Amino acid sequence: MDILETDAFDRRQKRNMSCALLLSLLPFFLSTAVFFYLWTPDSPPSIMSAGVKSAPTLLLAAVVLRWNGGQSVLGVMGGLLLAAVGDCCLVWPKLFVPGMGAFAVSHLLYIFTFLSSRYTPYSSSSSFLTRFLSLILFMVGGGFYIYLYPFLQKTTNPKVLVPAVGVYIVLSSLMGALAIRTRKMTTMLGSLSFLVSDLTLAVQLFKETAPMKYGHTVVMVTYFLAQLLIAVGDVNAVEKDDFAKLKRS
Repeated sequence: MDILETDAFDRRQKRNMSCALLLSLLPFFLSTAVFFYLWTPDSPPSIMSAGVKSAPTLLLAAVVLRWNGGQSVLGVMGGLLLAAVGDCCLVWPKLFVPGMGAFAVSHLLYIFTFLSSRYTPYSSSSSFLTRFLSLILFMVGGGFYIYLYPFLQKTTNPKVLVPAVGVYIVLSSLMGALAIRTRKMTTMLGSLSFLVSDLTLAVQLFKETAPMKYGHTVVMVTYFLAQLLIAVGDVNAVEKDDFAKLKRS
């Protein structure tokens, strides 16, 4: 097989994969549409609302498992499952801390995934830019924690929330920095969208001001977008790795 035939074969494979992946994501898009159609932020917590809220993330986990197999259980698929647990917990305000813990472990699994060989960049030509952007990300995270600190001290449980939120921000910032390190656009945008969702939610939860207009909508739109991009990025990372191995052989 010559170079032109190989390139044409690769293009056909990638096109077929993109179409198949889009079809497998249709349940996610449908469940997300149902969530926004039924969702009322001020409605009382219920098992039904928890199920509707977590359904899109669970469906993304199923997509990643289908495409990447069992290796994703301790990776992005596992992170999505834990995020779904967090989604359910956050429906009930009294379960906020367990929900934040579930999301923290989800970030840890994303971190381990972004450190794997599938995500490791093959070139260090842009290492300075990567480090610079990562430094900015940590500075933003640190500055945001300093901003939130006085509000956290006024909560009903500051001894738990002050250190817990600090740890969570460190994990979120590290996850975003490692996503930048991968230099995979889908993964980077997904992780940064996750950070926007987290920061917007934190401002609304802890700052003693009037609620942001459409604040809850911003949180959920950026959250679902983040999980979608991270999931798609993980599928593409596996497929590109397989293509590379095929070409080397």
